Amino acid sequence: MTETRHNWTKEEIIAIYNKPLMDLLYEAATVHRKHHDPNTVQVSTLLSIKTGGCSEDCGYCPQAARYHTGVEVEEMMSVSHVKAQALRAKSSGASRVCMGAAWRNVKDGPEFDQVLEMVRTINKLNMEVCCTLGMITENQAKRLAEAGLYAYNHNLDTSEEYYKEVISTRGFEDRLQTIENVRKTNITVCSGGIIGMGESLEDRAGMLVALSTLNPQPESVPINALVAVEGTPMEDQKPVEIWEMIRMIATTRIVMPETQVRLSAGRTQMSREGQAMCFFAGANSIFAGDKLLTTPNPNINEDMMMFEMLGLRTQKPFEKHAQPTTVEAEDSEFVALGENPKWTRPAHKIERNENKRKTRINED
Repeated sequence: MTETRHNWTKEEIIAIYNKPLMDLLYEAATVHRKHHDPNTVQVSTLLSIKTGGCSEDCGYCPQAARYHTGVEVEEMMSVSHVKAQALRAKSSGASRVCMGAAWRNVKDGPEFDQVLEMVRTINKLNMEVCCTLGMITENQAKRLAEAGLYAYNHNLDTSEEYYKEVISTRGFEDRLQTIENVRKTNITVCSGGIIGMGESLEDRAGMLVALSTLNPQPESVPINALVAVEGTPMEDQKPVEIWEMIRMIATTRIVMPETQVRLSAGRTQMSREGQAMCFFAGANSIFAGDKLLTTPNPNINEDMMMFEMLGLRTQKPFEKHAQPTTVEAEDSEFVALGENPKWTRPAHKIERNENKRKTRINED
């Protein structure tokens, strides 16, 4: 079970997840060692370049404008500020800067032009650049590729079946369409999900089916443990047990052997021993830095101490894929088209999301 397959079934994945833990760890570690250096971990820094005020109703997200979470709406960061943050991350050992904007989808105009300039700036620092900006069209993906974008993140979040219990303002098919648009360029794909949102094991397996049957599979798959934020509809969800995280990481490694599996949100709740087992199970990427957009994350100095203790080294930029070429704005082949795509707006309502929205209205 070490070759890349694109025909995994939900039943097969559940069977892998439920294996005796020692057998699961042994198999995952064996697959990991065949395709990756087991002592190398890729380090990314996640930077919120446009915080708060999002129009979506994602039940887990503190940046949704309709919930009362204490997250203030902030203007977009300047290019110079982003560059300074990137240099700081680079000096700390990060090889990639991931920039997130609280948007439903990208809209052509001055803000997107500013993002393109951020991408050019960071790529010139010899760092990998990733963006997560919501849904994008094919032309917008090509403009990002021209600027030098290395990866685009667009998480599936959960299974297609459970998706409608988490988000009602966009459709699962729009996630897949955005990934397809990115695949029409040389940008690599980063797509994963969140566990601990009240989903079943079948839903976790369903998410891995959706990701693993993509051809090619995503180059990076973040596995997040829900960080339950007060004021969100999921504020009362219980923390994910470390054994669930280990099993999810190991299963992801087995069904997507060549992918970099990122141990993402929720690490503040994990011991060093728990994280070490995740690395053994096949995780070979982390987010480092004080925050993941708006939620807490371990300090990068703590991570470097953990790496030293475990004998891990940080992955250099562009070890997996070549550095993209940056095309300056004035030389760009692709220009803004002023597109207005009809991204899906499902008609259903999610009771817990609606209740939190009404609470926000009453408090205001």
